Amino acid sequence: MEIILLQKVANLGQIGDRVKVKSGYARNFLVPTGRATMATAANIAKFEAQRAQLEHKAAEELKAAQARAERLSSFKLELRAKAGAEGKLFGSIGTADIAEAATKAGQALSRSEVRLPEGPIRLAGEHQVQLHLHTDVDVTLAVTIVAED
Repeated sequence: MEIILLQKVANLGQIGDRVKVKSGYARNFLVPTGRATMATAANIAKFEAQRAQLEHKAAEELKAAQARAERLSSFKLELRAKAGAEGKLFGSIGTADIAEAATKAGQALSRSEVRLPEGPIRLAGEHQVQLHLHTDVDVTLAVTIVAED
Protein backbone atom coordinates (compact mmCIF):
# COMPACT_ATOMS: atom_id res chain seq x y z
CA MET A 1 0.00 0.00 0.00
CA GLU A 2 1.40 3.40 -0.94
CA ILE A 3 1.07 6.31 1.50
CA ILE A 4 2.27 9.90 1.88
CA LEU A 5 3.99 10.73 5.17
CA LEU A 6 2.59 13.79 6.96
CA GLN A 7 5.25 13.60 9.71
CA LYS A 8 8.75 12.25 9.94
CA VAL A 9 8.55 8.58 10.91
CA ALA A 10 11.62 6.78 12.23
CA ASN A 11 12.97 4.11 9.87
CA LEU A 12 10.41 5.08 7.20
CA GLY A 13 10.95 8.59 5.82
CA GLN A 14 10.55 12.36 5.93
CA ILE A 15 7.51 14.62 5.46
CA GLY A 16 6.12 14.23 1.96
CA ASP A 17 7.81 10.94 1.12
CA ARG A 18 5.68 8.43 -0.77
CA VAL A 19 6.46 5.01 0.64
CA LYS A 20 5.07 1.51 0.37
CA VAL A 21 4.16 -0.18 3.64
CA LYS A 22 2.11 -3.18 4.67
CA SER A 23 -1.59 -2.40 4.60
CA GLY A 24 -2.13 -3.25 8.28
CA TYR A 25 0.63 -0.86 9.40
CA ALA A 26 -0.95 1.92 7.36
CA ARG A 27 -4.58 1.25 8.33
CA ASN A 28 -4.00 0.49 12.01
CA PHE A 29 -1.21 2.89 12.96
CA LEU A 30 0.00 5.48 10.44
CA VAL A 31 -3.33 6.80 9.16
CA PRO A 32 -5.29 6.84 12.49
CA THR A 33 -2.46 8.65 14.31
CA GLY A 34 -2.24 11.30 11.58
CA ARG A 35 1.29 10.41 10.49
CA ALA A 36 0.28 9.47 6.95
CA THR A 37 -2.51 9.51 4.39
CA MET A 38 -3.30 7.24 1.47
CA ALA A 39 -1.52 8.21 -1.77
CA THR A 40 -4.53 8.98 -3.95
CA ALA A 41 -4.57 11.79 -6.52
CA ALA A 42 -6.85 13.92 -4.32
CA ASN A 43 -4.71 13.39 -1.22
CA ILE A 44 -1.50 14.20 -3.13
CA ALA A 45 -2.97 17.52 -4.29
CA LYS A 46 -4.26 18.28 -0.79
CA PHE A 47 -0.84 17.47 0.71
CA GLU A 48 1.01 19.73 -1.73
CA ALA A 49 -1.31 22.59 -0.74
CA GLN A 50 -0.57 22.00 2.97
CA ARG A 51 3.13 21.10 2.65
CA ALA A 52 4.48 24.45 3.93
CA GLN A 53 2.19 24.37 6.98
CA LEU A 54 3.17 20.79 7.84
CA GLU A 55 6.90 21.53 7.49
CA HIS A 56 6.56 24.66 9.65
CA LYS A 57 4.66 22.69 12.31
CA ALA A 58 7.34 19.96 12.25
CA ALA A 59 10.11 22.56 12.66
CA GLU A 60 8.32 24.09 15.66
CA GLU A 61 7.87 20.66 17.28
CA LEU A 62 11.57 19.92 16.78
CA LYS A 63 12.54 23.27 18.29
CA ALA A 64 10.28 22.65 21.31
CA ALA A 65 11.75 19.16 21.79
CA GLN A 66 15.29 20.55 21.62
CA ALA A 67 14.40 23.16 24.25
CA ARG A 68 13.02 20.41 26.51
CA ALA A 69 16.20 18.41 25.90
CA GLU A 70 18.32 21.37 27.07
CA ARG A 71 16.29 21.61 30.30
CA LEU A 72 16.43 17.85 30.90
CA SER A 73 20.16 17.49 30.18
CA SER A 74 21.10 19.13 33.50
CA PHE A 75 18.17 17.61 35.42
CA LYS A 76 18.89 14.78 37.86
CA LEU A 77 16.05 12.68 39.21
CA GLU A 78 16.09 11.03 42.62
CA LEU A 79 13.63 8.31 43.60
CA ARG A 80 13.17 6.56 46.92
CA ALA A 81 12.23 2.88 47.08
CA LYS A 82 12.25 0.12 49.64
CA ALA A 83 15.28 -2.11 49.25
CA GLY A 84 16.98 -5.04 50.91
CA ALA A 85 20.43 -5.11 52.50
CA GLU A 86 22.33 -5.53 49.21
CA GLY A 87 20.45 -2.71 47.45
CA LYS A 88 18.01 -4.96 45.63
CA LEU A 89 14.62 -3.27 45.38
CA PHE A 90 11.39 -4.79 46.64
CA GLY A 91 9.59 -4.48 43.31
CA SER A 92 10.97 -2.35 40.51
CA ILE A 93 11.03 1.14 39.05
CA GLY A 94 9.41 1.36 35.61
CA THR A 95 8.65 3.98 32.99
CA ALA A 96 5.48 5.18 34.72
CA ASP A 97 7.33 5.70 38.02
CA ILE A 98 10.08 7.73 36.35
CA ALA A 99 7.62 9.86 34.37
CA GLU A 100 5.49 10.53 37.45
CA ALA A 101 8.49 11.49 39.61
CA ALA A 102 9.89 13.79 36.91
CA THR A 103 6.52 15.51 36.51
CA LYS A 104 6.28 16.05 40.28
CA ALA A 105 9.81 17.51 40.20
CA GLY A 106 8.72 20.09 37.62
CA GLN A 107 9.86 18.47 34.35
CA ALA A 108 6.79 17.38 32.37
CA LEU A 109 7.44 13.89 31.02
CA SER A 110 5.11 11.24 29.69
CA ARG A 111 5.48 7.51 30.14
CA SER A 112 5.88 6.92 26.40
CA GLU A 113 8.95 9.19 26.29
CA VAL A 114 10.88 7.07 28.83
CA ARG A 115 12.87 4.17 27.36
CA LEU A 116 14.22 1.32 29.48
CA PRO A 117 15.87 -1.06 26.98
CA GLU A 118 17.14 -3.37 29.74
CA GLY A 119 13.77 -3.54 31.48
CA PRO A 120 12.67 -2.09 34.80
CA ILE A 121 15.26 -0.91 37.31
CA ARG A 122 15.66 -3.43 40.16
CA LEU A 123 18.80 -2.15 41.97
CA ALA A 124 19.45 0.97 44.03
CA GLY A 125 22.12 3.37 42.79
CA GLU A 126 22.88 5.51 39.71
CA HIS A 127 21.18 4.62 36.42
CA GLN A 128 21.11 6.21 32.96
CA VAL A 129 17.66 6.33 31.34
CA GLN A 130 17.02 7.28 27.71
CA LEU A 131 14.30 9.83 26.94
CA HIS A 132 12.86 9.89 23.42
CA LEU A 133 11.36 13.38 23.11
CA HIS A 134 11.08 13.54 19.31
CA THR A 135 12.05 11.45 16.30
CA ASP A 136 15.36 13.35 16.17
CA VAL A 137 15.84 14.17 19.87
CA ASP A 138 17.06 11.69 22.48
CA VAL A 139 18.39 12.64 25.93
CA THR A 140 20.06 10.67 28.71
CA LEU A 141 18.60 11.29 32.16
CA ALA A 142 20.52 10.47 35.33
CA VAL A 143 18.25 8.64 37.78
CA THR A 144 19.37 7.89 41.32
CA ILE A 145 17.49 5.25 43.26
CA VAL A 146 17.91 5.75 47.01
CA ALA A 147 17.20 2.74 49.22
CA GLU A 148 15.04 3.33 52.24
CA ASP A 149 14.42 0.90 55.06
